Amino acid sequence: MKKTSIFITLLAGFLLCGCQALEKKQQVGAAVEVSGHYLYRSTLDSLTVGLNSEDSLRVVQQYIAQWAKDVLVYEEVQRKKSTIESSQIERMVSDYRSTLYRQAYEDYLVERQMPKGVADSAVAQIYARMPERFRLDESIVKGLLVIVPSDALKIDKLRGWMSKQEMDNIEKYAYQNAKGYELFEDKWLTTTDLMAHMPISRNDLETNLKTKNQIEVKDSTKTYILQVTDKHMRGEQMPIDYARPQIEKILLNARQVEFLEKERERLYNEAIQTKKIQFYEN
Repeated sequence: MKKTSIFITLLAGFLLCGCQALEKKQQVGAAVEVSGHYLYRSTLDSLTVGLNSEDSLRVVQQYIAQWAKDVLVYEEVQRKKSTIESSQIERMVSDYRSTLYRQAYEDYLVERQMPKGVADSAVAQIYARMPERFRLDESIVKGLLVIVPSDALKIDKLRGWMSKQEMDNIEKYAYQNAKGYELFEDKWLTTTDLMAHMPISRNDLETNLKTKNQIEVKDSTKTYILQVTDKHMRGEQMPIDYARPQIEKILLNARQVEFLEKERERLYNEAIQTKKIQFYEN
């Protein structure tokens, strides 16, 4: 964006007016400098992709101001750190560093060593034990959706084929006439998913699903025919295959806690055996 680069350059020049006499050599690609800290033009450009000049200028101004303030506060801390409890800060930094390393190591162990498979029996047990946890926030369906021009021939036949699930006839018709065709008999789609493909409101879709297995809507040029082969309505318990990802997450989280606790216990016992941990009498 040439216009973005131009006004960023002008903005940087404005913010740095009076600083041109600095003898420090400017870093290549830098847009702003504060006490030897550089903010690069590439960073600013990445913030304004797709924005017009006015919005880009506002975003860049805010970012530069915040960045400069952060740098200046850090510089102030460095100048006055003798008056600050530096030991406390160093301890906090050390604790934070240790936490990061520990988390990285535990993530590595979980990724490389913890079993990820979940038995069907374990899924079924959780599903049966916690039915209220697996209630549908919106209806879900399996079936197929065919979108055809509203003036297409033999739409009545298509409706009948879809109702009887005569897939050979449906596929031949869709190949010759359809503007869109989606078969989802092996996966669940939510009402939100369907609304992305059909011009229908959530309320109308939910209402129709209660009493119909074939739902038809139109826009100015196309007819949308949804044939439902299986459905579960909002508020009902999820089918177990739909709930499975949530159940697996519950089980794997519990397994991770147990796995990491065992690893900590192993390290502790090993340290005692090798006398890495020493206990002293008072």
